[in-house]
Amino acid sequence: MHLKAKSPFLNPSFLILTAFVFGILCGYINNPIILDTADFVTKIFVNLLKLISVPIIFFSVASTIAAMKNLEETRSLGKKVISYTFLTTVISAAIGLLLFLIINPVSHSLKLEESNSTAKSFSYFDHLTNIIPSNIIQPFHENNVIGVLCLAILFGLALLVIEHENKKKEKKSYLIEFFIDMYAVITKITSWIVRVMPIGIWGFSVLFVNELKQGLSIEGLFLYLACVVLANLVQGSVILPTFLKFFRISPLRLFKAMFPAITMAFFTKSSVATLPLALKCAEENAGISSKVAKFTFPLCTTINMNACAAFILVTVLFVMGSYGHSVTPLEMVLWIGIATIAAVGNAGVPMGCYFLTSSLLVAMDYPLTIMGIILPFYALIDMLETALNIWSDSCVAAAVDKSINPSLA
Repeated sequence: MHLKAKSPFLNPSFLILTAFVFGILCGYINNPIILDTADFVTKIFVNLLKLISVPIIFFSVASTIAAMKNLEETRSLGKKVISYTFLTTVISAAIGLLLFLIINPVSHSLKLEESNSTAKSFSYFDHLTNIIPSNIIQPFHENNVIGVLCLAILFGLALLVIEHENKKKEKKSYLIEFFIDMYAVITKITSWIVRVMPIGIWGFSVLFVNELKQGLSIEGLFLYLACVVLANLVQGSVILPTFLKFFRISPLRLFKAMFPAITMAFFTKSSVATLPLALKCAEENAGISSKVAKFTFPLCTTINMNACAAFILVTVLFVMGSYGHSVTPLEMVLWIGIATIAAVGNAGVPMGCYFLTSSLLVAMDYPLTIMGIILPFYALIDMLETALNIWSDSCVAAAVDKSINPSLA
């Protein structure tokens, strides 16, 4: 039985672009009925995001940590992979913050009406005390992102300990499977929401035209995009090569060896789909040992998201600033950590980084109007981010291999 080829008009990218253009046109018509319909559509879409925003953050991080139980058998190798991954991801988020402060895209846009959450003021001690919730339900009820992340880490680490203890007793733990299955459930619901994304984009685009009339500058939007793109380019062309040189590895040689996989990642926008080719290039072209490659690349495909960390941090700060929230130095430091942890637990679905960022904003009660206008550009950003993630995976794998086998050239 031969399946008919899908029409190009049903391509998700085409549908999103069409919805975006149609929404812009409808916005300029300025018809009250259209505006009310757009407002209704966006409220439903935001409610859907709120439905899964906190659960996806919790289960993605907790299940990712819990799934690391196989590191017990290769503790030394696992520690290197994880430490190098966190190091490069934290630096990526920090680079994003530095570029955001230098370019300052928020200064080129008029502050929009503040959301409910931005009207509240918190002291430094409020931020610190909110890290540890007083009960398990509280952070979910209050959409406390930091508290949810803290719980996710605690649950994930506890699951690892329980699994290790059960292995000694030759017992099987079903808790990890439960968390992984719950993550799969949330992921499936997420994929359904992604399918109806064009409808939401139409509504966001209509309302965004009204925001433009209030003074939101296109210049500010493109400066924001410049922050994201430059953060990826600096990470890929400066930070990661410097990281490799620390291990006396030639960045150019490794890049040439991994170029087929990096190219495939760029066009497919999928690290998972690129994994087989990445393994082949690493073993045959780069000379990375099979043991290291087969352990490192699958793990890095799950947790090593350099580009996602920069995108989350820059995007959240841009949206917060556009709604009049003045970010304090402590909040900036906190967001480097949050962006890193969130990137490690990034959902493995189409546009996962974009969707996770939207979930964080929804959890903080910020409108997603700006995220709607960013979405058409994200198709191109996603290509660059996926390529950077595979390049970062390659750098981590090469560094781990060299640290284990110092004699390698």
